[in-house]
Order: sequence, then structure tokens, then C-alpha cells
Amino acid sequence: MCLTGVDYFSTLGYQPAIAAAAAGVLSPLATLILVAVTLFGALPVYKRVASESPRGEGSIAMLEKLLPKWRGKIFVLVLLGFAATSFLITMTLSAADASAHLVENPFAPSWLHGQEILITVIFLVLLSAVFLRGFREAIGIAVAIVAVFLVLNLVVVIVSVRQIMAQDGVVTNWWTALTTQHGNPLVMVGLAVLIFPRLALGLSGFETGVVVMPQIDGRPGDTEEDPAGRIAGAHKLLTSAALIMSGFLIASSFVTTLLIPAAAFEEGGPANGRALAYLAHLYLGDGFGTAYDISTISILWFAGASAMTGLLNLVPRYLPRYGMAPAWAKAVRPLVLVITLIAIIVTFFFRADVEAQGGAYATGVLALITSASVAVTLSAHRKHQRGLTLGFGIATVVFVLTTAVNMIERPDGLKIALFFILGIIVISFVSRSRRAFELRATSIRMDEAALSFVSAQDDGDILLIAHEPKRLSSAAYRHKLQHACAVSHFPVASRPLFIEVTVDDSSDFETELRVRGVVRHGYRILEVHSSNVPNTIAAVMLHIRDVTGLMPHVYFRWTEGDPVANLFKFLFTGEGEIAPVTREVLRGAEPDVTKRPWVHVG
Repeated sequence: MCLTGVDYFSTLGYQPAIAAAAAGVLSPLATLILVAVTLFGALPVYKRVASESPRGEGSIAMLEKLLPKWRGKIFVLVLLGFAATSFLITMTLSAADASAHLVENPFAPSWLHGQEILITVIFLVLLSAVFLRGFREAIGIAVAIVAVFLVLNLVVVIVSVRQIMAQDGVVTNWWTALTTQHGNPLVMVGLAVLIFPRLALGLSGFETGVVVMPQIDGRPGDTEEDPAGRIAGAHKLLTSAALIMSGFLIASSFVTTLLIPAAAFEEGGPANGRALAYLAHLYLGDGFGTAYDISTISILWFAGASAMTGLLNLVPRYLPRYGMAPAWAKAVRPLVLVITLIAIIVTFFFRADVEAQGGAYATGVLALITSASVAVTLSAHRKHQRGLTLGFGIATVVFVLTTAVNMIERPDGLKIALFFILGIIVISFVSRSRRAFELRATSIRMDEAALSFVSAQDDGDILLIAHEPKRLSSAAYRHKLQHACAVSHFPVASRPLFIEVTVDDSSDFETELRVRGVVRHGYRILEVHSSNVPNTIAAVMLHIRDVTGLMPHVYFRWTEGDPVANLFKFLFTGEGEIAPVTREVLRGAEPDVTKRPWVHVG
């Protein structure tokens, strides 16, 4: 729960101030709506996500399974853009708020004022240094940081409530201001609903709660197929975190709204981005306030660590597997440097302003929660669970509308998200094009029949004829053999093997190859299912060479049509310009021409 909490609970450092600045005297009512959406919307959605992705894959993996092929891949890339927005802005916003707590501390040197951007960048660089050294040891510190932070917040809230009770007229003045500005209760609720999207920062952390699921031991009887104990533990984790956070959100919203003057929340004001810290210094003295600042700075910094962990989990899990990132993206250290550089650029763009980054943060958080609600709704619908489909559908509508309102009111968040989405899509397809001529087979396994076919001869060359699996008649095989003999001067006396590649999902990049040997109309055939034709044939030929020690030769017919159009067809459908691509893949995989399998085309 504390691993989740460094992201989720850390929003108490800035959420009350943002709520008060956005909603004014309506802040407590808007916060109640936020809590209701949390407990009756986000929590049930992510409990379902946890049940269906017990290995920490999250809602994006659910949608990948529900929306297969290119449609699913593109959707995942878009979601990764929003996820990148959420996690990167978590890093930059948290670091910026940590710098605000540092600068506003009464013991801080005066020369630190105006240096928020530099301090934020230093926090980000220190975060990067921790990950470059290794983050595993630092994870244990999260428990202490979260425990101390929650205890200090509890003290501040209790003391603030006592101040409200001790000061005559505080509640009355607030209620008078509320009823004067918004006399009709329905108007109050309506305005609070409209303000709610600005408070969506308080929903962050649920996706992280699912990501940490592999850390849950579960029960002794758990299996990989049925990790019921781990799922139950994740449900407890999510519920506990949501209940604790909901209590703090409601309490902090009331005390900050009633005790802090509105002017203090304005830009440059002493409570801007640090409402509870303001109360800690005001009512408990600068000594306790400094301890609170240090605790807040620590958890905000670790919230950036949690976000960095999320990115380091997401990017290697999807993009390299899609062929849409360089191979080094699987390595932690280069990826940490790239993420840190982007975070520094975002910090300069927003000038380390906490409130300015709120829109972008809310956009990323809401997009992830909306995607999760869509995923669980589709899952319930496919399993014919009508009641759950209706409930999750309502939650989906709420989150879709909230996301849309947030994007309209604060388009900066959408612009940042679109920038990340466009960048990910462009880089992904450029990378996929550059990696198009890799072997792309994670492993190759031949069944007994296939092995007997390729090991049937002791010397000479192994001859293969590429054949389309859609043409399975005896005449089709006979015609292809005759063509190879006539056009490619194929040895008539030889007994060739036919190789057939069936493209299942061309959007996949790396696949495990299973080669089956079958006999059809008296011809021996190697069958394999894959995401593309030429790379698969090249991989199988190299495997045959390594297994038998003999040189494979493959015979093709030239592909009809424009070669450029056929090349693009290969990139997106896995077919197209097969013969020259097969030869190019072999050339890249085997630089020694004397050991390279032969490609014949005519």
C-alpha cells in the first residue's frame, strides 16, 4: 500500500490548495463528489482490473487483449501517450511542489526564492541518479516515508479541527458565504459537479496500485492460473488506500477552506500549492512545520520515483515487443536518461508551476481511469454480466464526460498529451520501419515431422519452395514445382520441401515460431504461423542450417505489382515484397556470405 501511497497519498501535498483555488467555498462539496467517484467509480473499476491482470499488467494490457491486431496496437499507443503524460507530469509536478515547500519554509535561505525551476531540475536529476544506481534498496524507505507523512497530516488535521471548534463564527462565516454566493442547494451541487474535473488529481495512484501486484505474496495455494490470494490482497490494498485517502481529502478540504483566506491560495500566496503546510506552520510552529515540509518533500520526491517506475514498466513491456522502440529501450539506464531529459524540458515549459501542470496531470490520470472503465465494461459485456456491464458503463460515462470537460476547460493538458501521443506514434513507426528487416523470432521449435523432413538427407542442399497457404489443391503444388523447375532451374530429381507461412496478426513484431511438418497430396510441407512472411522464412532457413549443417535454398516467384506499394504492404500486413525482403533479412542476420542461405527468385 505504501508503494502505491507514495504516488496516491503525496497528492495531499498540493490537492487541498488546488481544490480551494478552483472551487473556493465550494471546495468541501466538490471534494465530497470526488470521494464518491473514487469509492463508487474508480475503486470498483480497478478491483476488476486487478482481478483480470494479477501480474500487474493493468488496464492497457486488458484493452490490448480486447482489441487485437492493429486497432489494439494503435489504441495502446494512444493510451501510452496519456500514461506518459500522467507519469511524467507526476514527476515534474511533484518535484515542483517539493521545491515550493522548500522555498516557502521560513528557515530556507532568501536566495532560494525565484529558483524554483533550478531546484525542481535538481530534484529530477537526483531521482535519475537513484534509478541509475538501482532503486530496489530505496523501495523499503517508502513505508517509513508514507507512515510519517500520514501521521503528520493527521496531526495537522486534528489541530485544525480544534482551531475551527475554538474560533467562533468560522463555520457560520463559511456557511453564510456559501449560501450567499450559491443560494440554491441544487445550484451548489451542479457547480460542484462542474468543478469536479479540476480536482481529478485526487484520483491518481490507482493504476500504480495494480502495477505493484506482483509484490503481493498471496496465499500458499495460489497458482499462476488462479492467484486468488494475490487478487484478494490487491482488493484490500486498493480499498484501504481509497478509504484512507478519502478521509484525508474530506478533512483537509474542510480545514483549508475554513481556516485559510482565499487570497493566500492565489499565485505567489503562502498557501499556493501547500495548504496543509501553511496550517502546520501557522498552528504548530515553524519547528513542526519544517518537519512537515521535509516529510512532504520526501514523499513528493518518491512520488516521482513511483512515476518513473511506472514508465520503466510500461515502455519496455509494449514498444520493443511491437518493434516500435529501439532494442536499448529494454535497458533501464538509457531509458532513465531519456525520461529525465523529457521531464526537465516539461519543467522549463511549465516554469515549475504546480497549478499550471494540474490540467496536464488531470488529463493523464482521467484518460487512464477512463481506459480502465472501458476495459472492464467490455470485459463484463463479453462475459454476459449485465448488472456489472450497466454499473461499469455508468462509471465509464462519468469518466468520459469528466475527461472531456477537463480537456475543454484546460486544453494545456490535452496539448501535452497529444504531443506525447504524436511523438510516440511517429517514433514507433519510424522504429518499426528501421527494424523491419530483423529476424523477429524469439524462438523456433520444430515438431518431429518437420525435423524428420529436414534431416532426411545427409549431404547436399536442402531445397525449399515458398508457397501460399491459401492455395492447397494438388494442382497448386504441382504448378509451383513445375514453375521452380522451369524458371529457377530447380533440380527435377530432387524432393523439395514446401514452406507455408500463415500470417495471424501482422501487428505483432516478435513471435515464437512453431514449425509443423505435414504431408499434403504427397508433398512434404513445413507449416508455420507468424506475423509476417519473409522474416519468418529467413529465420526458419537459418534454424535449418544450424540444426542440419546443410545449406538451405528457397525458391520464390516475383511478386506482382509496384515494389514500393508492396514494401508498404509488407510493413503493415506482413506480406508483399517477400523475396527481396527475405534476402535482406538474411543479409543482416548472417554477414558471412559463404554461410548465408540462398534465395532464388524468378
